[in-house]
Amino acid sequence: HLLLRLPSYCPESLVRHPSKKSDGWVGLGCCELAISAECRRDCKQASSKNDITKVCKKDTEVGALPLFYNCRRVGMGSVCCSYAGRHTNCREYCQAIFRTDSSPTVSQINAVKEYCQSISPQLIGCVANYTKSYPIRSPIDSLYCCDRAEEAHCQTACKRILRTMSTEQEIMEGLISECGSQPLPQDPLWQCFLGSAHPPTISDPESPPIAKMDYAKLHCCFKANTSHCRNMCLEISTNWGTQTWQEFDQHCEYNPAEMDLITCLADVREPCQLGCKDLSYCTNFNNRPTELFRSCNVQSDQGAMNDFRLWSNGTIKMPFMNIPVLDISRCQPEMWKTVACALQIKPCYSKSRGSVICRSDCVDILTQCGDGKRFLEGQTPERICDLLSATDDPERCIPLHRYLTPSPFQNSVEEVIHPCNPSPCPSSHLCEVNRKGCYPGHDCLPYFCVPGCKLGEASEFLVPLDSRIQVPTRSGQVGCYEVCTCGQSGRLQNCAEMPCFDTSKTCFIGGQRKSHGVSFRVDCQPCSCFAGESICSSRQCVRADGSDEDRRLFTGLPCGCADHFVPVCARNGRTYPSACVARCVGFKDNQFVFGSCRNIDPCSPNPCQRSQSVCVCVMELSEYPCPQYECVSRPAGCDQNQLDPVCDTDNMEHANLCLLFQRSKSLAYMGHCQDACRKPREVCGHNGETYSTVCEAFSDRVAVDYQGRCHAVGVVSEFTPDSGCNAVPCPLLSSRACNPVTPPGACCPVCAGLLQILWNKAQMNTFSKVNPVTVHDILKILRLHISVPQCDIFGYLSIDSELIVLIVPVDQQPTPLQIEACSKEAEKIDSLINSASPTLVSQVPLSAFLRSELQLSTISSAALPPLSLSLCVFSSSLLLSLTSDL
Repeated sequence: HLLLRLPSYCPESLVRHPSKKSDGWVGLGCCELAISAECRRDCKQASSKNDITKVCKKDTEVGALPLFYNCRRVGMGSVCCSYAGRHTNCREYCQAIFRTDSSPTVSQINAVKEYCQSISPQLIGCVANYTKSYPIRSPIDSLYCCDRAEEAHCQTACKRILRTMSTEQEIMEGLISECGSQPLPQDPLWQCFLGSAHPPTISDPESPPIAKMDYAKLHCCFKANTSHCRNMCLEISTNWGTQTWQEFDQHCEYNPAEMDLITCLADVREPCQLGCKDLSYCTNFNNRPTELFRSCNVQSDQGAMNDFRLWSNGTIKMPFMNIPVLDISRCQPEMWKTVACALQIKPCYSKSRGSVICRSDCVDILTQCGDGKRFLEGQTPERICDLLSATDDPERCIPLHRYLTPSPFQNSVEEVIHPCNPSPCPSSHLCEVNRKGCYPGHDCLPYFCVPGCKLGEASEFLVPLDSRIQVPTRSGQVGCYEVCTCGQSGRLQNCAEMPCFDTSKTCFIGGQRKSHGVSFRVDCQPCSCFAGESICSSRQCVRADGSDEDRRLFTGLPCGCADHFVPVCARNGRTYPSACVARCVGFKDNQFVFGSCRNIDPCSPNPCQRSQSVCVCVMELSEYPCPQYECVSRPAGCDQNQLDPVCDTDNMEHANLCLLFQRSKSLAYMGHCQDACRKPREVCGHNGETYSTVCEAFSDRVAVDYQGRCHAVGVVSEFTPDSGCNAVPCPLLSSRACNPVTPPGACCPVCAGLLQILWNKAQMNTFSKVNPVTVHDILKILRLHISVPQCDIFGYLSIDSELIVLIVPVDQQPTPLQIEACSKEAEKIDSLINSASPTLVSQVPLSAFLRSELQLSTISSAALPPLSLSLCVFSSSLLLSLTSDL
């Protein structure tokens, strides 16, 4: 029966052509999980486990991943949990049994019985058959954990308890009673019991197991400032399961010199997310929809309460010291509760995204409540706080006063929601905001759960299926990476090494040396040092010693070109305002034509073969071949249930592109058909292109500058005279509460968060050799990081070849809270780019990002009612190619 169900958990391509010999071989469907081609081939020809052991053992396959057992586990999980039907709790507890290859615990089995007994006796029986195959672990198998207790009496009691007690409940209660500590994850003893299902195993000397990697953490190791912390980080990341993490916590976790490393690791473990609610202990942290937190969940809420109880015993235990305190239930109890909550819930702040309280708060509370009589020699509140939180910068620490009182939005209606925080999806799936809507007349969830890949065998960080991921090589050599694909098997595959770069090389600028990765400015140009090369924007600058006449004539355009709008379409697919500008940015006369790019039909004449008669236009080219069309075979069958709505030129809506092609219709724009777009009404996009309707512009992921055809060169510099925009009637702002920003090259301001991103031309060219990189590719990835459905993302390539990204409220009349939420989303992405966080830049082509500059729409003190429509958003996914030769 497992073989019949293989398609439900293994890729279709793996189960199409089983060999005659392998009929009945249950491991067949998962042979693709093997590491070597030789083992995969023999696995597919096998008829039993014994047939593959010899070949695969040589390749350490058996030690690294027992294919047949793993496949059997996943298969049985698929069968058993299917009996749960639509009962979510039952299915979740069932899936937890099969999620790892560890022996199911008594509590896991009891949870399935409790939640599923009345729903499906078949499920209970199926799970029972599976769990019987695991030998019951003896408590004495965990004796090694006792050695991690800090107190000698606890070590002794722990060993006695494990030898004399048998049930989990008895052992837990005995340890809590004898050792006097709650089961907290930061306690080494409990870390061992709670985090490790198996004791350290002695591997077969003939087949040493492959080290389990965590590529996400390995990214971070290169940010270490000390060789000691770097080496320990490398050990943790490339050999998961070692005990180096304890030493790492002790020497590096609170080392001020390692802030970049620690923040990076925190991003991987617990990314910053907008919003916090539903806490029962840390209630002052609730109802904060526009603030960022790492760990707003029930577990952290409980952890804060447990921390407070532990501290009430008179000592705060840290990895590297103990802090004696007075009775905190009487001395500033609300302040201590806020400290416990802040350290567990972990608010994120813009620059460091760290989770340390501010130094002044630390000194104040220890001065009042520290037990000075028990301080060690030389200990003072100031010296302790220098180690724990050495800054008062409000952008780098947690100010406690913010959380001593409830949120000001306590009684407000939910104007901003966070459907993916906390994630409602299984641990093997990513949560994506549903921006596609529902079928007419049907309800649907505000999110999707989509399968992903872990960044290594030991990683918990997920990336989307089919995405290209840049990870450090297994050797851990600095500056050496490989690009892999997240395959249908849930593993990174098809990895190709990239050229290494020398991070020890520095840039020499204005008499100063700049290290690799450091950002700086040369005049008005943002720059970054990359492996000894200074990479700068091509923005035009007003000379500091220039005359008033120079300033008057300055247009901000390359080569001092006049701000005349006579558009040309260059070979990169971007419309430039004049031939002068196109020539100046590097195009020859035979590489551009007069007119807007949207006026050129790449499908006329039809370049596709007869069997591929449907031509889908995309809008821009890159240095590498990137045709302005896509040949698509007319599909024989389409999935009626796949919802990704599109609108045709007859204003008829189709559930997806496949159905539109099948019906021989022409695409007008992505998204639901809109009454406002039935008739052409031209608008000018921020990219200088004229669109027939606002729907077409949004479908291209381009926000609208003004109504009518494009006819002016927008503002490209703060010194640029706005004469070109004088004749442009700008639309009213969507809200009077907003202090707007004007995107580069635009005439009209908008309420949005704006990013100007500098990127590495050489890296982008390398990525484009495989697949041309498009603006849409980038926006699609960045869109996954926008967690608030009330905000959406738009973008284009500027004249200066910077990537301009706008995060905009989608409501026609956004509230001040929604505008602030979009600004926070922009702030979050800006911080991830500038810190080169692997949560963002591990994804190709975002790996080529060097630095970002941020402009935010602030909220005025007098938040007046909104005026009129500025932007509304429809789902869209047409491609806008990113030029990689500029």
